[in-house]
Amino acid sequence: MTTARPFLMFQQGRAQAALDLYFDTFPDSRMVHVEHWGQGEPGPAGTIKVAVFTLCGREYLCSDSPMTHDFDFTPSISIFVDVDSLAELERVFGILSEGGEVLMPLDDYSFSRQFGWVNDRFGVSWQLNLPAE
Repeated sequence: MTTARPFLMFQQGRAQAALDLYFDTFPDSRMVHVEHWGQGEPGPAGTIKVAVFTLCGREYLCSDSPMTHDFDFTPSISIFVDVDSLAELERVFGILSEGGEVLMPLDDYSFSRQFGWVNDRFGVSWQLNLPAE
């Protein structure tokens, strides 16, 4: 069966910290499988070679890149999250924006009653939405 899953490539050694933040922030999120780089392999020993994880029940892949790149994440690709309440939206927005960058502050936009867009401290872009009732 052909499948497609989002893949997040972190700069060396940042994947586990990002996953810890995401697992603490979102419900139904957990590690499914992880492989670490070993001694003598291309990546720093102990960093993530490949991980399969879920965020809000959706499956993703990620890794720590074994080399430094001149590129990182871009808001051109983002993770869009619908939340159940204003309190939850404010909580998630606060966590993900800490140490990151607010691209669009929480507000009532014409396409959403409350919406915010942030790049977290790892560079991953999140669109956070409170759907219309």
